[in-house]
Amino acid sequence: MNKILKYMAPAAALLLSAGFSACTGDLDVKPIDPNLITNDSITPEQLFNKVYACIGVAGNGGANGDSDVDGIDGGTSGYVRQIWNANELTSDEAICGWGDDGIPQFCFNTYDASHPMLTGLYYRLYTSINFCNSYLDQFVDYNPTMTAEVRFIRALDYYYLMDGWGNVPLVTALTTEKPSQSDRATIFSFVESELLAITADDNGEADQQILSEPRALTKVVGQANGYGRVDKDAAYLLLARLYLNAEVYTGTAQWQKAKDYAKLVMDGPHKLCTTSTTLTIGDASYTYTAYQKLFMGDNSTTEAATEAVFPILQDGVRTTSWGTSLFMMASTFDGDMHEDPFDAEAVNGVTSQTWGGNRARPQLIRLFFPTDNAPSSSTGYNTAKEAKDDRALFNTVGRTLHNTSQSVFTNGYAVAKYTNFKTDHTVGHDATFPDADFFFMRSAEAYLTYAEADTRLNSGNVTSDALDAINALRSRAHASTFTVCTLEDILDEWGREFYFEGRRRIDLIRFSKFGGVTDYQWEWKGGSYDGRDFDATRNIFAIPSNDLNVNRNLVQNPGY
Repeated sequence: MNKILKYMAPAAALLLSAGFSACTGDLDVKPIDPNLITNDSITPEQLFNKVYACIGVAGNGGANGDSDVDGIDGGTSGYVRQIWNANELTSDEAICGWGDDGIPQFCFNTYDASHPMLTGLYYRLYTSINFCNSYLDQFVDYNPTMTAEVRFIRALDYYYLMDGWGNVPLVTALTTEKPSQSDRATIFSFVESELLAITADDNGEADQQILSEPRALTKVVGQANGYGRVDKDAAYLLLARLYLNAEVYTGTAQWQKAKDYAKLVMDGPHKLCTTSTTLTIGDASYTYTAYQKLFMGDNSTTEAATEAVFPILQDGVRTTSWGTSLFMMASTFDGDMHEDPFDAEAVNGVTSQTWGGNRARPQLIRLFFPTDNAPSSSTGYNTAKEAKDDRALFNTVGRTLHNTSQSVFTNGYAVAKYTNFKTDHTVGHDATFPDADFFFMRSAEAYLTYAEADTRLNSGNVTSDALDAINALRSRAHASTFTVCTLEDILDEWGREFYFEGRRRIDLIRFSKFGGVTDYQWEWKGGSYDGRDFDATRNIFAIPSNDLNVNRNLVQNPGY
């Protein structure tokens, strides 16, 4: 991998230089000579691996090496970390106490065209697209399945660009030209067409660039069933997500397609993890619930792996990153949190990495405790018992419900969802970096997509099929099942099942609860402690000022 050339600019600024303020200084986006991207010493496997690695690690050197995105701290530039920040800190779920430039703006919905972390994410996505385009330019005919996987990841990158920034450049080949700007509907159509092409059994292409059948790949990276590589279920699930939000992106709803593609995943081999694991050590016994196992250090080798449609592989030695699973753990824990049921002194299985930044807003806690009756001085596994819902993994010891101060970590309940504990209580491969994979896409999403799409197709009436899909998740969590519910209940269920997984902003926008005149407030929404509406133009982010300065083909989004 050390032979792979470092790409330092997005496709939108391929030949030009610009600067912007970032957490660690100015970003000097250097030009790329496309002629240098072709390198005879790079093998197809190396570049293919790099396409995946751009999501899981900052750069070729792992956590402490060169970042693919130059001029911004490598850990901060992480793909997962910044998608998480953009979609959680801006919402009713999470708030962060750090003062790094960009964090308060996220928390208070005051981001603009110079926001360093959104700029870093924008560049990370285009850097990933550059890697994909480079592979497709050089090795498109090498292996049809690998090519289809690269096309999926490029479509995923464009999905996040479309969702976040709306009107962005669409570049599908290496070029020296300044790209023009495509509207959101055009990006939508491109993502849709790519996903349909790589899932069609006969797509009219001579080389048949088709994703593998779900869980059908041969053994790879030490895992059976192609674990860690995308297959048709990943494309089906992304199509379901695309169609679920189609009205936001294009103005035209496509609920039936969302329902149909969600059902394909529900009926496929990526099954919900429903098996708990009871461990006895000496006289002590504890049962790790099926839900907990999704976010633990051995989630790649337990039944949890069957739910992972697209896991981002992490290993404490081989794939180290400050911006993926470690970020999910260290940013949500401080040194006072003791979540090991067998060891009162243990923290979260990641020695010395307790950064104490991200914690819950009260609106998230109220999804589980509507009357603000969460137990005080409780660890996560005890809070879940009190909530009668395995998903309520919150630590309330020495903490307050309300975020009276944005900068104080104990102002807000801590989230104990992600840990590096293993179900057999063995230690990880490293004292700092976790082994827990990050489940970027999991099959549970299909169940709520199906339920919501079906309900919207039936004018807001929840059918028995929709209830069955919702109750499959509630039963897995040992929560009481619904006999009736509403669309608002489904939004709440999205929050209960997927909180702190990097999607909440998207769901709030679809339910008209985010920007614009709404009927919903949360603490510090719009920068006010009591919450206040902010302009609907902030439902999409600003095109980074860098690209506007160097590419006159681009026009800023309204409101910025």
